[in-house]
Parts: sequence; structure tokens; C-alpha cells
Amino acid sequence: MASPVKIAVLGASGYSGIELLRLLLRHPHAELVAVTSRTLAGKPLSVEFPRFRGVGVADTLTFSNPDVAALKATGAEIAFLALPHGVSVEFAKPLLEAGLKVIDLSADFRLRSAALYKEFYMQEHPAPELLDEAVYALPEVRADDIKKARLIACPGCYPTSILLPLIPLFKAGLLAEDPLAVSSMSGASGAGRKESVPLLFCEVQNSVRSYSVPVHRHLSEVGQELEIAAGRAVKLTFVPHLMPTHSGICTTIFATPNPGITAEQVGAVLHAAYDAQPFVRLLGVNQSPDTKNVVGTNFVDIGWSYDSRAGRLILMSAEDNIGKGASGQAVQNMNLVCGFAPTAGLMNI
Repeated sequence: MASPVKIAVLGASGYSGIELLRLLLRHPHAELVAVTSRTLAGKPLSVEFPRFRGVGVADTLTFSNPDVAALKATGAEIAFLALPHGVSVEFAKPLLEAGLKVIDLSADFRLRSAALYKEFYMQEHPAPELLDEAVYALPEVRADDIKKARLIACPGCYPTSILLPLIPLFKAGLLAEDPLAVSSMSGASGAGRKESVPLLFCEVQNSVRSYSVPVHRHLSEVGQELEIAAGRAVKLTFVPHLMPTHSGICTTIFATPNPGITAEQVGAVLHAAYDAQPFVRLLGVNQSPDTKNVVGTNFVDIGWSYDSRAGRLILMSAEDNIGKGASGQAVQNMNLVCGFAPTAGLMNI
């Protein structure tokens, strides 16, 4: 039996980092050799997160400060970057130069254009020379490229829920050029693990509100990937909402189909794209996904419907924003890179 791949997780104290730890500590082919956090440096992993007591190496592993030379010395072969945008890029380049493969959960390498990055993230990209090399790593769409990559840019949570229903339809030419309308709701963990008055329990509980209207940063990568799939410009309006739950994303997409396109044809295209994909569950016509069925998993559930009165196609999806929308998808990408079964370490539901 082959030796397990040695893994380092940078930024292991945020929600995505904690979910990565949960998945990797139980992964049959992975060995955690380093976990970093500037705020938790020197603290034992299982003391800071008691849920991991007795699981794998959690009782012997200690948080450290992020240092590339020290990470290299651990024997790490793959580094997960669960860091904020603008911070991941500081570590990606030296880690690559040290010979590690990098799986980045931030937005730093999702966009192919440095100008687009500056437009949406309000800063110059520190390593534009790496943008052409980075693979936008939606496993169901770009598996062959991911397998060969050394710099993997994991998609955002909202984009995953939007792109998976739409990409096959654009590739098949089923959708008209009318602008799309997208409404999404996310649990509060999507904002990250930080002190913030708007995210306090008493501010979030019993309330739903929209935010980042009319421009959310994820519009940049959604537009980029839809234009690649469609082979033309794609216009869309995207309105995200915060809902009073810890996690989960529920997305509804309104699109105009080309004349004569039916719900059955939409279903046939989606089934052709995803029947062989273990983490995409197609619910069928007029079936609405529910976040309670995907939270804590790497699944995304998709339903669709045709509104004949309005002439609109309605696509619906649900996923866990820190699962399939972040850490679960990152581990799925690691499985591709390492040649493991796609479901390795991801089916404990």
C-alpha cells in the first residue's frame, strides 16, 4: 500500500480550515504533518478544537506560525491555503518554489485577468505571472486539468452553486442571450470566523437580508466561467442573502431558454453531464433542493423547472458552503491530483 500523502494546512483556525482538518484527519490516504495559525501558534490541535480528540494525529500536532522552510522540512507535499484573499498569494509562490503543490481556497488565483482581480478586489495582484498557470478547479468540469496542476484555485461557494447548473446548458446552447437573474442565500459561516457585529447571533437570528448589491466579488469568477462555457459574453444579476443558519447555500437561477427548449431537454443535458459525477445529485423536474440534505456533505443537489407563463427556466441548487463550496471541494481536488478515488474521505455523512 502506498504511503499517505503528507499535507499542510495554512490558516487552519477559520471555518474552512476547521472543516479541512475534519476531513483530512479521517482521510484514508492523507497524513497531516503541519497546521498553521498565527493566533494559535504553540497550541495543541486537540486542545484548541476538542472535537478532534483521539482522531488521527490531532493529539500530537501543534499549531505553528506559517513558515515555508519549516513546512518544507515536515515533508509536506501538498499545502492547502485556507487564508483570506491577498494573504494566500504571499505563500503560494514560495511554496511552489519549494516543490509543494498548492490548493488555494481563497480568491487569489480564480481569475485569469489581473485587471479583473484589481477591479473586484481593489488591489494589484501580487503574482500575475501565476494566473495563467492556475487551474479554476471545478472538479466536474475541469478534472483533466486539475490532475496535472500544481496550483489549484478552488471555486467560491456561491459560484459553485451557480456554475454547476448552468455550465452544461450553456455548452449545449440551450440558453438565450437574455441576462440571467440569480438569488442565493447562505449561512453566516460564509462570512468567515471573525468578530463582527452584523454576524452576532442576535443580529442574524430570525432575520434574512440581502447584501453586496449590486456587485458581489463572486460575480467576477461566475462571469468568467460562464463566458468560457457559452463562448460569448454573459450578463447576470446576482443578489446574495444572509440567512440565520450556520451553513448551507440555496440558489435559484432564472434564465431564458432558446425557443422550443423543454424541461425534459434540460434534464437530458444535466444527466449527460453529471450522472457519472458522485457529488452532483439531480433531483428532477419541479424538485426543490433543501439545505438540510446537503449540510455536512460534499453533495450539491440540483432541480429545475420551466415556467411556461413567463417563458423562464428556473434552476435550483443547494450545497454546504464550507463543504462542496470550500473544503470538501478542495479535498475532492486533492483526490484528483493524487489519483485517489474521487470520493475518498468525503462519504462520511
